[in-house]
Amino acid sequence: MIAADEDDQIACSQNCWNCGWQEKRSIRIQAIERTDGDEQAAKRASLIDEIVSEAKGIERITMLEDVLAEVRRQRRLEPNTSNASTDATFDDKPDS
Repeated sequence: MIAADEDDQIACSQNCWNCGWQEKRSIRIQAIERTDGDEQAAKRASLIDEIVSEAKGIERITMLEDVLAEVRRQRRLEPNTSNASTDATFDDKPDS
């Protein structure tokens, strides 16, 4: 499996240990087609990548600690069933 997105580049190289020959190529991903697989798992993986990207951009440690505390709070509130909805929101306040 290759973890790449559209327009990403993958570097490949081949080397011959006997004669020293080497070749380097760069492959650019133009399109990604998914033919089969677990759609929920793909969506989950995409969301995790997005969350990690956002977290990497946070400079303040206290904000990261707050985010982690909120995630843990949400997980405690989540029902312990395998059929629980994955579309839960972080806003628990009813509209007034």
